[in-house]
Amino acid sequence: MVTAPMLTQGVKVDLPAAGAEPLPASQNPQDKPLVLSVDRAGLLYLNRGDDPAAALSEQLVFEQTSAVLRRNPQLDVLVKADTAVAYGRVMSAMVLLQRAGARKIGFLTDPLPPIDDAPGT
Repeated sequence: MVTAPMLTQGVKVDLPAAGAEPLPASQNPQDKPLVLSVDRAGLLYLNRGDDPAAALSEQLVFEQTSAVLRRNPQLDVLVKADTAVAYGRVMSAMVLLQRAGARKIGFLTDPLPPIDDAPGT
């Protein structure tokens, strides 16, 4: 799991919080991770293409992901799923990415809130 505050553009999802390390920032736009977002309704979105805010069918996600990964097989692939989405839907999205050629898939999370160390506050 990774936190990625710079990858918050696009589809609005309520991410789970986790104590994960942030992704290192890349200066090369070609190395920008491929992000599959799954919104509250279970609809799929990719951060590539003409309209990243447009929901895509599983077939289009597969085709677009395959094309991107053929050009750059080492590209980071991340899932950005709303906390309200059923676990099974997230798993089917991951399988779709694997079938399209993703070798490793990470999850985007929000950072954990800071721990208040002060006693009595």
